[in-house]
Amino acid sequence: MNILVKKSGPMTTLQDLGRLGFQKYGVLVNGAMDSFSSRIANILVGNTPTEASLEMTMLGATLELPAGTLFALTGADLAATINGQPVPQFRPVYVKTDCTLRCGFSKRGCRGYLAIAGGFNVPLVMGSKSTYLRAKIGGYKGRVLQDGDVLEIGTASAVAQTFIHNITAKADRPAPFVTVPWFAPCSFIFGEDEIRVTQGQQFNWFTDASVQDFFQEPYTITLQSDRMGYRLEGKVLAYREKRDLVSEPVTFGSIQIPADGKPIILLADRQTAGGYPKIASVIYADLPRLAQRQPNTQLHFKEVTLAEAEQYYFQQEDYLAQLAEIIAQRMA
Repeated sequence: MNILVKKSGPMTTLQDLGRLGFQKYGVLVNGAMDSFSSRIANILVGNTPTEASLEMTMLGATLELPAGTLFALTGADLAATINGQPVPQFRPVYVKTDCTLRCGFSKRGCRGYLAIAGGFNVPLVMGSKSTYLRAKIGGYKGRVLQDGDVLEIGTASAVAQTFIHNITAKADRPAPFVTVPWFAPCSFIFGEDEIRVTQGQQFNWFTDASVQDFFQEPYTITLQSDRMGYRLEGKVLAYREKRDLVSEPVTFGSIQIPADGKPIILLADRQTAGGYPKIASVIYADLPRLAQRQPNTQLHFKEVTLAEAEQYYFQQEDYLAQLAEIIAQRMA
């Protein structure tokens, strides 16, 4: 089965959990900006959590889906409809007849994710289906989707096929799609709480006043932001003294302070190394919430210890594992 892209949206790409193990060669990791939502979408359709999903930024795509498609939408609320009927998020949806899925402007959040039972049949490049835009590799022909593209769907898992059999047997109303009354509760990714960070490698390079401003003053995500990084506007941060820094590895969430004193948060398409001092790093558990913040919204930062960051990580992974177990039981 194939999916026809009628309208691609401005920034729709295939992303999985990233291209790991190649940064030492200068190859970017890429991957979903909100990996939590991508994993949940795949679990909801019986895929492995590492399967690729379509990431749609701010404005979604319009897709022709063939009858027999099982899909799930997570992440940003893109006001999706099929034949004018609203499509619910965070639950599996089965398409009974050929139809058109329309995703609009985001009502909440920044990035929406679409997973299809069976996944997207595109080649693995260095072990990943993620789109590496600058190198033009991975994903669908190494680029953002365009109108008229055709995406091939893989073979659905046994779990998905069992679910499809059960849900179609219960479907008794003439609607283009059927779904379930339950959903995966993931609203925390839209929380407006402070973004938690740990101290960066060069935390002590900054003046006491700058450190205080960083944690007490709001910062705004500017329009000059993308998958590589969020550029922030707010209090300018100052070094104690001018010092040289040899480029060193950076990670998803590293907060660099260039010479102009305006923070940059490095994201999924970040470079492999950076030469600006790092005042802090966003903890892994808060990366989904960070990825869902829209331009022109404000961020507040809160310092936590490394031990606390690890605790929050394990709590989130435990929550995901419990959700996956419950979803598997309900799909059986």
